Amino acid sequence: MPENNQYGRLLDPQPIEKGLTVADMVDNHLFAYNAARLREASQLLARKVMQKDVTVGMTLSGALTPTGLGTSALVPLIDGGYIDWIISTGANLYHDIHRSLGFELFQTSPFTDDLALREKHVIRIYDILFDQEVLLKSDAYLREVMKLPEFQKRMSTSELHNRLGKYVREREKVLGIKYRSLLGACYEAGVPVYTSSPGDSTIGMNVAGLQLEGNKLGFDPEADVNETTAIVYNAKHTGGKSAVLILGGGSPKNFILQTEPQIQEILGIPEKGHDYFIQVTDARADTGGLSGATPSEAMTWGKVDPEQLPDSIVCYLDSTVAVPVMAAYVLERAEPRPLKRLYDRRAELLTGLGEAAARFRPDRDASHVESEGGTMIGRTLLDDKQ
Repeated sequence: MPENNQYGRLLDPQPIEKGLTVADMVDNHLFAYNAARLREASQLLARKVMQKDVTVGMTLSGALTPTGLGTSALVPLIDGGYIDWIISTGANLYHDIHRSLGFELFQTSPFTDDLALREKHVIRIYDILFDQEVLLKSDAYLREVMKLPEFQKRMSTSELHNRLGKYVREREKVLGIKYRSLLGACYEAGVPVYTSSPGDSTIGMNVAGLQLEGNKLGFDPEADVNETTAIVYNAKHTGGKSAVLILGGGSPKNFILQTEPQIQEILGIPEKGHDYFIQVTDARADTGGLSGATPSEAMTWGKVDPEQLPDSIVCYLDSTVAVPVMAAYVLERAEPRPLKRLYDRRAELLTGLGEAAARFRPDRDASHVESEGGTMIGRTLLDDKQ
């Protein structure tokens, strides 16, 4: 690999030869611009993030799993212990189970006659097509599973997804399906999977529809907030580090990053922020949206440790390009890690977070609520009467 000097990494291009591996391409042929950011992100993952003492959280937004990236790239990372917990849009989890249930998706041109597709009851996701029956039959499967006795309660999305993963994985085995879904792999590896907006997906729509029939299944968003926060607190409190790998942006990005303000601002526990921040996005920072917000901006909220900003990388690239490259690089360059099985440890982690909050919360509230002329609560009541 070219050596660094006082100016930086020497650009020493060499001819690409037959038989070049993905890992060698990343190290030696991604020279500048976002190619270089992809190289830096891949190397940071393999060299620093994928250590035993780092807890790695990943977010998924955008239609990634319909492309096949769940089975091809994400499941191998889960099996290798490289991903410890996940926050995903519900859509990525829902569309990932189609192949596991024996249904087919097809690649086509994005330049199609959508009216003709509609008349034939064919669904399009850019250049991916599948029959509407895939949705209807997947919905029917989910509803039958969610009617089972073990689902008749309010639960965190991690518990819902773990239970669904058990049945999806068993269905794969019964059908002899070669594909492995994200939910099934996470169930087997004890990787908790959360959805920050559970009602904003077909899974949530089916939960809502079943409630109209008297089904007792419901979401517990407070449990999601506390569980995810407990995961990050435990990672840092036990002397380890916390890393976030953000694919896309949106609500999953905020949900994984808000764990640190929850620790610091809401619970009053001293903390500095996540240690490693890697994002793949096509969102611009100058529009002011969260999806394009930079690591340095996140640092002002306490989401990223200021001392770790050099280990924060944003790659402005389509995730469908970046994910296979990063996965191949990590699998080649980093040793597999022991499974942390964080799903199985949720009660233990919540207890630790609760004890820490109890130690710091009373003093924090006493110092912040007082204001001139009485407490903020008293002033509000007085203003209301006037």
